[in-house]
Amino acid sequence: MPKRTGAAYVVTTTRRYKGRVYHSHLLRRSFREGGKVRNETLGNLSHLPEPLIAMIHRSLKGETFVPVGEAFTIRRSQPHGHVEAVQRMMARLGIATLIAGKPCRERDIVLALIASRILSPHTKLATTRWWHTTTLADEGGVADVDEQDCYAAMDWLLTRQDRIQKKLAARHLKADGLVLYDLSSSYFEGTTSHAAGNACPLARRGYSRDGRHGTLQVNYGLMTDDRGCPVAVSVHEGNVADPTTLMPEITRIKDEFGIAQFVMVGDRGMISSTAIATLRDHGGIDWITALKSASIRALVEDKTIQPDLSLPAAWLVDETNLCEITHPDYPGERLVACRNPELAKLRAHKREELLQATEEALRTIQTRVGAGRLTGQDKIGVAVGRVVNRYKVAKHFTLTLTDTTLTFARKEDAIAAEAALDGIYIIRTSVKAERLDSASCVRHYQSLSQVERAFRSLKTVDLKVRPIHHRLSDRALPAAWPVRAHIFLCMLAYYVEWHLKEAWRELLFTDEDQAAKTTRDPVAPAERSAGAKAKIARRHHEDGTPVHSFQTLLTELATIVRNTGHAAGNACRTSAEADAPTFTVTTQSNPLQRRALDLIDQLAV
Repeated sequence: MPKRTGAAYVVTTTRRYKGRVYHSHLLRRSFREGGKVRNETLGNLSHLPEPLIAMIHRSLKGETFVPVGEAFTIRRSQPHGHVEAVQRMMARLGIATLIAGKPCRERDIVLALIASRILSPHTKLATTRWWHTTTLADEGGVADVDEQDCYAAMDWLLTRQDRIQKKLAARHLKADGLVLYDLSSSYFEGTTSHAAGNACPLARRGYSRDGRHGTLQVNYGLMTDDRGCPVAVSVHEGNVADPTTLMPEITRIKDEFGIAQFVMVGDRGMISSTAIATLRDHGGIDWITALKSASIRALVEDKTIQPDLSLPAAWLVDETNLCEITHPDYPGERLVACRNPELAKLRAHKREELLQATEEALRTIQTRVGAGRLTGQDKIGVAVGRVVNRYKVAKHFTLTLTDTTLTFARKEDAIAAEAALDGIYIIRTSVKAERLDSASCVRHYQSLSQVERAFRSLKTVDLKVRPIHHRLSDRALPAAWPVRAHIFLCMLAYYVEWHLKEAWRELLFTDEDQAAKTTRDPVAPAERSAGAKAKIARRHHEDGTPVHSFQTLLTELATIVRNTGHAAGNACRTSAEADAPTFTVTTQSNPLQRRALDLIDQLAV
């Protein structure tokens, strides 16, 4: 009787020999012969790799194998890790409830705008395009949002600014604590004109801290705690003076934030003598600031301080180049005089360079006058004025000019008098000695660098608040963008970024040893800790992972990608298959990425 072909299969046997285990894989088939079931070995598969044997076994069971490219199709790949990091920090800080207690569409849009400002700052129109290239649009629930929705959400945010800042103050400011405050400016982009009616009401020409002289600008003051963590921001006309903005902030702290006693820290241009006279009347407010050069010169001239360290008298300098003095012109205040030798060398070198550059330019004009190519006292004077004012050293030169001659000489006495003050600065404070010693007063004044660092992040490094393209300070027209809300949004973004940088200190080039700042010499040039220097020198951690900047770490996290795909047979080749089931696969994070996300969860807030 002929054989009747049966099914093929794989048989695996196991045996032990001399303590070792051996596996045998045989390809067999079953068939009927003469009414009986028989088995036949077709081949020995034991020499094949285990994965291939498993594949043969599955194939014989009826599974169908296709090339990887045909098994599934990736429809979309979106960077996700950096979005997750920012959203995780925002959740850690409770930004959602800080902005509004109840969920709403406006809150979702504002949260997405804050995240996008940190990750990739653009105009609002470009932002609504950009966040679709990441998972932010889906994660934030703003996939259907356009720029007009953003404008409306920002209007809504602006109405809540006072409440939000009050909550931030309750978190970070404490009674009898320090408050840092400083002012900066940003310029407007495009053609703007008050006469044409297309300029922001706040836009004015004033002192440009961006070096964009002659452009319309807006001023804004940033208030932080003693660590530089932002608490509030205020927006002012572009030509307003620093001291003018101070008293409204004092009133805000006392009346809105409910803090009756605190120490205000501001630079010499912010807390002026006039402002201090007003502060005395408020009561409960102390200050730490510094004297201007003219005031320091007056103290030198009346022999209260002696810039020559070889002389004794009232200038009692210890090994830290610091001493405390009093003066009848500053009743009830302490003056902490400091001399930084390295700063003195730097200023002397810079002055000499400016003087030499000015002399070289004056010699060029002198040559033109001598050759008869430049004549007339008025024309010569204009040319000379441009030169001596370029480097702000006109006060150090004696100039004599006629219609046909030009002579100049340095004012050696004036230069020597200015040089005598090189490296000297004096801290002015009303805080009692039993509360803060001299060194602490100097350190707290130097902490204003934290606010300056915030301005750098806001304007250039990360958040790019400038240039400002918006025109109106509030929502006068349906499509008008509120400048105040734009700057407030950037402040909230910096609040999140500040905490991210704090959480990631060990991963970044930043110094981890913050406690050392409270004990180091307050006058000597600041130095990084040994650990920070080692990170910078190696550019890698001890485990071999690279040390990052804030931006490159975000870029590293962005390599965690969320892929959306279709299973085999579901690739959307036709419109009828557009609703076919999909799946998502997210890139597995590496140790550095996992560490970065874990540090966010570990940050104390």
